[in-house]
Amino acid sequence: MKFVIVGYGRVGIRTARILDEEGHEVSVVDTDHNKAERARESGFTVVEGDGGDEGVLEEAGVGNADALAGLTGDLNVNFAACMVGKHYDCRTVMRIDNDYREEIYQKYAGDVDEIVYPERLGAAGAKTALLGGDFNLVADLTERLQLITITVREGSEALGKRVSEIELPEGARIYAHGSGSEAMTIPLPRTTVESGDRVAVIVEQESVEGVRAALLGAEERAGA
Repeated sequence: MKFVIVGYGRVGIRTARILDEEGHEVSVVDTDHNKAERARESGFTVVEGDGGDEGVLEEAGVGNADALAGLTGDLNVNFAACMVGKHYDCRTVMRIDNDYREEIYQKYAGDVDEIVYPERLGAAGAKTALLGGDFNLVADLTERLQLITITVREGSEALGKRVSEIELPEGARIYAHGSGSEAMTIPLPRTTVESGDRVAVIVEQESVEGVRAALLGAEERAGA
């Protein structure tokens, strides 16, 4: 798979390295010459320039990328990069820095596929570790969330739809998908659901039945 990483700071470096170690193709975009040189020395394809500029992102290969991440410290650059990525049908991930506020999240959450805020994530992990527990972020953030896995069968209204097109109740979202015996992974915008596929959903307790109704066929729901 091909990924475009905008921003080669501490978050971008780690993300690019992990993807590279897993065998994926990674292109890096950064305005800083020194950061760009470090990325080149690490073996990445690099484009020096503004990550919010469509021409720069085209040079980095956004046209045939599976996903793009805006991981700079500049919220505006990250958002602009994600909007270009959306135009090219990429999955988009946008970083919000330590100035995270709920209203900022709400402003952008509907426009990108995922929002990440590393400082808050790190703080949650540190707090959990200090209390002597495992770093299970889902359980830590709220006790009202459940993680459920559903196998989609014939008769489901979800068949043939892209993951992004499946209508789920409020408070639920698909976060992983797997075909047949394949391992489950984060679905890309083009991923379609076929019979026998498995989907993992993070859902608020009161919406579990609504998720089952959206993903299971009528016969399977009746027999459940």
